[in-house]
Amino acid sequence: MSKPEFTAGLNIAMKIPKAQYEATVAFYRDTLGFDVKEDDVSYAPTVSRTHSVRFGPNTLWLDCVDNYSQPDLWLQLHTDDLDAAAGKLADIGIHPCDEVEPLNNLDSRTHWIKNPAGVVHLLAESG
Repeated sequence: MSKPEFTAGLNIAMKIPKAQYEATVAFYRDTLGFDVKEDDVSYAPTVSRTHSVRFGPNTLWLDCVDNYSQPDLWLQLHTDDLDAAAGKLADIGIHPCDEVEPLNNLDSRTHWIKNPAGVVHLLAESG
């Protein structure tokens, strides 16, 4: 098995309960003055609305999740070899949890994983 390389991705997703969604979007747009754009959510069936925010070199995705009771933060990782990365992570007890959010129409190979603290990461093969 090759030794996979991991790098940070440029996407951060904030999963927001429906009851706090509008106020959160307004916070980034109106209070902080960031450029906030509503985007298509057809790729993520668990998300009812999403807005993207330029957050330095990153994109912060404000995702409205109707059945959440508290916010959650998800991060993106890249690897040059998804199979080797999944194997290395499995060796320490980290297994794909792709059921957390089915993704449709993505052009890359991906897995959802959780770190030991339970924070969700999208692990995407780059290259």
